[in-house]
Amino acid sequence: MPVISKYEKEFDTLLSDLEAVMDKQRAPADLRLMVLGNLATHIINHQIAPGQRKAIADKFAQVLTSSVDTQKGAH
Repeated sequence: MPVISKYEKEFDTLLSDLEAVMDKQRAPADLRLMVLGNLATHIINHQIAPGQRKAIADKFAQVLTSSVDTQKGAH
């Protein structure tokens, strides 16, 4: 997913912290994705105005889909 420059430092720190927690828990990919999906849903439901939630969720899904690397062997 694209990094917004105004949050670049905070983004890198938060991403590193989240990865460290998941690594510490030895969470497999499916569990990590479930947790991140639930976190995204929680944020949308609790921090976005009701009238904007669907549009934000749709845009989030679109950006996620477009940022997935589909090249064979990519990890």
